Order: sequence, then structure tokens, then C-alpha cells
Amino acid sequence: MTRSPDPSPQFSRRRLLGLGVSGGSSLLLGGCALNGLSEQVGQASEPLNQRLEVLLQGRGPVPEFRPDQVDPAALLINSFNGTPRLDPASYRLRVEGLVSRPLQLDLTALSALPQYGVVMRHVCVEGWAAIVAWSGVRLADVLTLAEISPLGGYVEIESADQYFESWDRASAMHPQTLLATAMNGAPLPVANGAPVRLATPIKLGYKLSKWVTRLRVVSDLGVRRGTWEDQGYEWFAGL
Repeated sequence: MTRSPDPSPQFSRRRLLGLGVSGGSSLLLGGCALNGLSEQVGQASEPLNQRLEVLLQGRGPVPEFRPDQVDPAALLINSFNGTPRLDPASYRLRVEGLVSRPLQLDLTALSALPQYGVVMRHVCVEGWAAIVAWSGVRLADVLTLAEISPLGGYVEIESADQYFESWDRASAMHPQTLLATAMNGAPLPVANGAPVRLATPIKLGYKLSKWVTRLRVVSDLGVRRGTWEDQGYEWFAGL
């Protein structure tokens, strides 16, 4: 049975702005405009952005949408370097780094773990959004199975299309962060990241890697932070 964490009230960016905490939306969305003076403002405001976003994220599960609110046509398809086609029979998700039990999980092993669903709004930094129903395993469950080290503060994510991401530990362990294998009640389409992609309502769309093949737990952020973050996008990218 697909299970979803019970939503609970929490602050949203809109409410935070209404309270005047941020001093302006540019502080929260510094990563959206990436040229000229706006880039300098974004870089200066990012530490404040991240502190505020961590505060919001710590309020508990994000309220979810109803299944009848899903709009499949609204989810646009894009890729960084084409659309890779991974053989489901030979697919393995590697979990390495600061873990006591390195893993290579096939799809059967992933399906044997508890399955959860999240009906969430997928928000793209380009300005569009779509309500999508994702289901799969919690990233937290996979990291727990690998016995993540207390020293592991970050998770690097590699994809078959050479896309690269890195997340903070708390976001990776969030109960609504999934390694999704299904979308809108059907197997995950190749164009949307099959066989495994990230899905969560707490991050902007460019953090939600598709065609995920490797998770590496590390103690610190490396020189590479992410495919788009290395070009100026905000690293935390929380919602």
C-alpha cells in the first residue's frame, strides 16, 4: 500500500514574506536571476536564504495535494544531456561514501522496501509548476539501510545523463523525499527519469535529479556543488 506522511501546518515562503521576515522576495529567490547586479545580490543573500529555508523545512511535512488535483500535462520534460535509457534488468543504485554498508540495489530490492507516495507541486526555477503524484522509496530508508555515518553531512547524486547534484543531510532524510519509481499511478516514464529519480516538495525542480545511478555520502561539500549551482544557481534551493 502506498503511504503518505500526514501533512501538518507550517510556514510557507508566502507567509514568511507577509510577516516581513525576509525583507523582500529577492532574498529568498536570489538564485532566480543570474546576471549582472542580480547575480551579486543572489550570492550575498544566499546564506540568509539557506538559514530561512532550513527554518521552514524544520516545521514538519509539507501539506500535500489531492490526487484529483494532479495535472499531467503541466509537467514539462527537459534533460541536461539527452534522455538516457537504462536497462531495468541490469540497473543498480550504488550507495557509497561515508556508509558502513555500501549498497548496489536493483529495482527488486528497491520495491521490497516500504513504498510511499507524495502528491506535490513540482516548481521549476524557470517559472512553471505542476502538481504530480510520485511514489517510491524514501531516500532516508535507503541511507539508513546503508548505515549512513554521523559524519555524513551531504549526499552527492550522480545521474546517467552526467547531471550532478548535492544535498544537505537533513533534506535527504526528510520524510517526503523519495527515490521515485512511479508517477501518477503508473511506472515512471523514461523521459521523466526512469528507472529512479528524486522527488520532494521541499526543493526546486533543478535539485530533483533524474536517472539516478549513484549516491555518495560525504562530510563536506566539494568543489562541485551541482550542474546548475556551479553556474550561479542557489545551492540549497528550498521551498
